Amino acid sequence: MSRPDLNLLFTLDVLLAEGSVAGAARRLHLSPSAMSRALSRLREATGDPLLVRAGRGLIASPRALELRDSVAQLVHDAQAALRPATALDLGQLQRTFTVRASEGFVENFGAALLARVSAQAPGARLHFRHKLDKDRAPLRDGSVDLETGVVDQTTGPEVRTLALFSDRYVGVVRTGHAMSAGEVTAARYAAASHIRILRQANAQSPLDEAMSAFGIKLGIGATVGGFAAALALARGSDLVATVPERHTGNLLTGMHTFALAVPVPEFTVSMLWHPRMDGDPAHRWLRACVREACGGPAMSA
Repeated sequence: MSRPDLNLLFTLDVLLAEGSVAGAARRLHLSPSAMSRALSRLREATGDPLLVRAGRGLIASPRALELRDSVAQLVHDAQAALRPATALDLGQLQRTFTVRASEGFVENFGAALLARVSAQAPGARLHFRHKLDKDRAPLRDGSVDLETGVVDQTTGPEVRTLALFSDRYVGVVRTGHAMSAGEVTAARYAAASHIRILRQANAQSPLDEAMSAFGIKLGIGATVGGFAAALALARGSDLVATVPERHTGNLLTGMHTFALAVPVPEFTVSMLWHPRMDGDPAHRWLRACVREACGGPAMSA
């Protein structure tokens, strides 16, 4: 199979933008006859007339309309790839980064991240997008710049990851609660009334799996959708919340925490991004800010 002439993409982009052989010829500094020959080659390559006569002018065929946006993007990407890289000037950076994260991450690390970003790049903005699932499509399609979460078997090999911190589950009760005094054994923990955190229907957390392995079935007094709601309920009731310790650190002030008697595996929270962002200086800087906000060492931008 012969290799296509990629120069035709640039010609097609101009033809579709101008809608005129003469206009495209002027823009590309070609003669009208040369442009007509290029159009003939494009028609042969695509198997479509692309531009058809309508009165005194030309109109785009349905296939040409279908190709217009994708061809324009290809040409833009090619030009960007061949353009010399410029040094990142954080003082002049005007960009909005979309970060997809759980509410716990935003509540605990969002303010520190915002402080770093605004101090170094006053024109940069963060758009925190609530993470409801582990679908990586937003990273692939570019609607999300960066994501935080736990890497597991659902994380595809095309996604870059970097560990931010390790975390563990702890029990939390209000100050003065009966379980704030004395050792909290597995039996005592199981006998309490608990707050269940359910983010997805029928989903089982590592906590659920650990309890099941030990034959423990917790009594559920309330079900909520996130850590903040669980801690708010625990603060004002006799219910017990079980939450990640570092992920909720800023929300635990004034509450009593205790280690779980049942061993629940620790987990690692990472940041995830698409590899096409590896070479973007602004994105590398953002990744460094995220790592610093989470207590990690600075990264080279």
